Amino acid sequence: MSMIHLHLAASLLALGGILAVLALPKGRLAHRLIGRGAAAMLLLSAISSFGIASRGHLSAIHILSVVTLANVPFAIWAARTGRIATHRRAMLANAGGLVAAGLFATFAPGRYLYGLLFGAA
Repeated sequence: MSMIHLHLAASLLALGGILAVLALPKGRLAHRLIGRGAAAMLLLSAISSFGIASRGHLSAIHILSVVTLANVPFAIWAARTGRIATHRRAMLANAGGLVAAGLFATFAPGRYLYGLLFGAA
């Protein structure tokens, strides 16, 4: 599996987990278990992004990966210390970043997903 495929798989799994967590009752076992999986996939997605370089260099979108690597542990800490509103905001920010990066990767010409979905190189 190439780094881009690992990154894509982790991102899609994170998105699925986030959507499930949003639909589940908060604080219950399913929320916590699926949330942990989604958080792990967010971290894997962020880490794997550093193995994907455009023209041999990291791009500005990699700043989002650094933010995610700091924000996911912060959100977990917030939940564990009872700061639920902070946890919610941090995880929603992570979800928003994931969606924004996904849209950029999908609709920016020259990106892998753009070529895969729209048949352009």
